[in-house]
Amino acid sequence: MSKLPKVTGADLKGVMAYPPTPSLPGASAVDAVDTIDVDETQRMIANLIRDGVDAIATNGTLGEMATLTLDEWKTFAQAVVETAKAENDNVPIFVGATTLSTRDTISRMKYLADLGATGTLLGRPMWGNMVAPVMEKFYRDVTEAVPELAVVVYDNTAAFGGIIPRSVYKTLVDLPQVVAVKYAGGASVGFRYHNDMAHTGTHFPLMPIETDWFPAWEMYGEELVGMAWSSTTAMGPGPVLALRDALQQGRTEDARWLTERLRWAHEPFIVGQDFFEFAKYNIQLEKIRVNGAGYMNVGESRVPYTDDFVPEEHVRTTEEHVKRYLQIGKEIEEKLGVPLTNQPSK
Repeated sequence: MSKLPKVTGADLKGVMAYPPTPSLPGASAVDAVDTIDVDETQRMIANLIRDGVDAIATNGTLGEMATLTLDEWKTFAQAVVETAKAENDNVPIFVGATTLSTRDTISRMKYLADLGATGTLLGRPMWGNMVAPVMEKFYRDVTEAVPELAVVVYDNTAAFGGIIPRSVYKTLVDLPQVVAVKYAGGASVGFRYHNDMAHTGTHFPLMPIETDWFPAWEMYGEELVGMAWSSTTAMGPGPVLALRDALQQGRTEDARWLTERLRWAHEPFIVGQDFFEFAKYNIQLEKIRVNGAGYMNVGESRVPYTDDFVPEEHVRTTEEHVKRYLQIGKEIEEKLGVPLTNQPSK
């Protein structure tokens, strides 16, 4: 009998944090080698766990999966998994393994299984856009090859050239390795989300971003959307975890207010105005906002996605977003009377 993952979709509740991959000085150079800042990686993962996130996923777009060498990816994965296991082995850890081919992906998944990772954050090969039957075969092949590894499917319309068709969701629910979907790529709670959920039901959560979590929770309840994903937690998880606590404790008006303040903080950030424009500078702008907040120091972006050609207007509005996020942390402390010890240091 095949070995199955140690977590299921029903186990995933709360906030799944999506931190960047910290880099050493000089990481943006073409000839840079061994760019992983292991010390900051260990500090980052330990702090996120100590400060209360419920799960961690790495090496998506923000995690620079596309720009790490294989050796760097292995170094980072090992640091993440070993730190998390030492800090709290009950926190699920999903390390990205998306590549341009099924065979390379399986090889990386086997490495993660040997490390003891909970699972993988997994997009799909994107050199050629996958039609539904190919997509279905891809996810069947990788889960059959490494059955003990849980899979968080990465549904990003910009990165992977389109949506996951509903017919594919019908297949995913039959794979016990699939435990969640990161519902991203500009998607929000709407008709597509509703229709996709009609197929997934309670098998696993279609995780919305934290700013869409409250309306999804209101419509579908905790059983269906008990977990949200958040790269914003890398700026300091306090405000996002305050929203989690309000939802889980049934404090509806607090959850409504927290969502409004989080959305206000995000207003200047280009991601909410034009996702496909944001996608051109995703890595750089995410690192700019994380470094600006001061909760962690994730260094510079790696080639070819360096800061050189990021429009100044995008940098300016990202900096305004950071100021607002730091401000709402103080507002939350004052309104709710709960010290946010997991706030940025600035």
